Amino acid sequence: MTEEHAGGEGAPDPHGATDAASFNARLQALKDWSGLNYRELSARAEALGDVLPRSTVANMPTRSTVPREELLTSFLRACGVSPGELEDWQTVRKEIAVRGVYAGGTTEPEIAWPAESARASGSVADSSTPDSDPDLDPDLGSDPRSRIRRTLVALVAVTGLVLAAVSVVAALVHDEGGDGPKTVAAVLTAPAAGDVQIRVIGSDLCLNERRGGRSGQIHQRECEGADVPLYSLKDLGSGEWRIVSDHPDYGPGCSGIPSGGRIPDAAFEDSECGDPTRVETFRLEPFGTPATGYRIVPAGSATANSCVTVVGDRTATWAKLAQATCRPDARGQLFSFDRR
Repeated sequence: MTEEHAGGEGAPDPHGATDAASFNARLQALKDWSGLNYRELSARAEALGDVLPRSTVANMPTRSTVPREELLTSFLRACGVSPGELEDWQTVRKEIAVRGVYAGGTTEPEIAWPAESARASGSVADSSTPDSDPDLDPDLGSDPRSRIRRTLVALVAVTGLVLAAVSVVAALVHDEGGDGPKTVAAVLTAPAAGDVQIRVIGSDLCLNERRGGRSGQIHQRECEGADVPLYSLKDLGSGEWRIVSDHPDYGPGCSGIPSGGRIPDAAFEDSECGDPTRVETFRLEPFGTPATGYRIVPAGSATANSCVTVVGDRTATWAKLAQATCRPDARGQLFSFDRR
C-alpha cells in the first residue's frame, strides 16, 4: 500500500476469490482496511485524477457482477493499492469476468458512467432525493396500494405529532409584571416520519455539516440556515429509525456510526446508505417524565450503552457529534425533531 491506512495488518488481496460475490466481498474488506468512507474515497480519487462515483461504489459489495476495469482501478488507487497489487486485482477480476462470459452470465454492471462521472465532478445536478431512491424507500411505486399505505403513514405521523405536542410539552411562559412581554420556550417535538430539523436540547443548536466538507462529520450550528444537508426520519418499525440526509452537493445518504460502532468515540457522520460496516439504524428514546428530549441510540452498536453526543462544549457552535457512553443526566445527548 502506498497510503497511510487504518488497518494494523496487511491489506486484503483478491486471491481466493472465485466469483463476483467473493471478489466484491474482498473489495469491501479493502475499503474497511483503508479506513475511508465513500465520500473520502471519492475525494481521494478526484485528487488522483480519477473518477469514482460514490453512489456506484456504495453498491459495489452487493452487486452480482464484478466492477468494470476503470472503476476498479479508481477504487484501488483511492484505497492506496500499489501498482503491483493493482495488477493482481485486475488479473483476478479478468479471470472471473471471462468465466462469467462462458457461463452465459453478465460479467459487468450496467453503469451510467458519463452521468455518474459528471455528478462526481459537480457538473450535473443530482436530482435524486431520499424519497425517490428505491434503496431508501422500498414501498414507492405506481401501485395504488402503495399510495394508500403512504397516505395512512402520513395520517398516523400527523396524529402522533399533534398528541406529542399537546401531551409532552406545550410551552413555558414567563409573564413580566403581568402585562409585560411573554417569552415562549421551544416546543419539544416527538419523532415522526418526514422532514425534520434536529435540534440539540439545552443549546437550541441544530445538526448540520460544514458546507464544502468531505468527511460527512455532523456538527451543531445555529438552526437558522442549518440546511446542509436537509434531514428526514424514516420509521423502520419496531421502534427503530433511519436518519436520511439530502446534501446539495453529494445527494441522498444516511447518518451513521462507522466501523459498526466498535470505536467508543466514533464520529456521527453522513455518508451513502447501505454500507454494511456502518450503524445506520437508531432508537429515538424519550428521556424524563414528561420527556425533556430524545436520545439517539445506535441500534446494534458494538459499543454497549452508547448515545449520539455533543463532544466538548455542548453550547459551542460547530461542536462535533460522536458516539459516547450514555450519561445518567443525558447532558449533550437530548434532541428534538422539529418539523420542517
